[in-house]
Amino acid sequence: MIEIGQTILEFPPLREGILIKRYKRFLADFELDNGEIVTAHCANTGPMKGVLWPGGRVRLKYSPSPKRKLDWSWEQAEVPSHNELRKCWVGINTSLPNKLIKYLIEANCLERELGPISSIQSEVVYGSEGKSRIDLLLDPVNTNKDIRKIYVEVKNTTWCDNSLALFPDTVTKRGQKHLRELMSICPNSRAVLIPCISRNDMEYFAPGDAADRLYGELFREALTKGMEVIPCSFGFFNDHISWEGVKPFRNFQEKRD
Repeated sequence: MIEIGQTILEFPPLREGILIKRYKRFLADFELDNGEIVTAHCANTGPMKGVLWPGGRVRLKYSPSPKRKLDWSWEQAEVPSHNELRKCWVGINTSLPNKLIKYLIEANCLERELGPISSIQSEVVYGSEGKSRIDLLLDPVNTNKDIRKIYVEVKNTTWCDNSLALFPDTVTKRGQKHLRELMSICPNSRAVLIPCISRNDMEYFAPGDAADRLYGELFREALTKGMEVIPCSFGFFNDHISWEGVKPFRNFQEKRD
């Protein structure tokens, strides 16, 4: 088992620079620390609320390949933290959360919440119309007290209000559909929502009602149907990602005057 604060994923050191601008959702221009201007792929197609800071520090991965249109990928961004004495690095690559959660489960880091698991499948078709795909489908060991299949939906979470991590950061029809699909498999199967909190300065998780009121309503309805919520927090560094533990969650985003 990986202990809290330990490394869950290692990679070659990332290159640092500053963000010049993001455009066409998938593209962003950067100035590297050596003065070179590069264009990188941005895997995060959302508004990146609270994370998109032109002039802010960033980390990029360089991986040239004949199969890639761009040699660079935007991986991390440095943002202000609720702790005014420091800043925080945030993971913005939306292809990572599913891998991180899968690693956690394989390392038995979520055994207390999920029970022992015998197998993990990715991107399995499910839902009322058979047109949705669940991020992870888990089969518990046959000696587990609860032998129902476990459907896990993972959400990359970077937006925050002080120390409260929030998802979503914009209206998400897709996210609303996922909540409805999770409700549809209860109680015959376990429905689990895992917010992947891609920053290590958060203390709680809540639905982002201010960005999507309907998502918040569906989130609370899903809780009454039996959906489980396991917010998982990670720390992002120049050459690794650390496991920062399961965080508690709240049903509402607190309103501010």
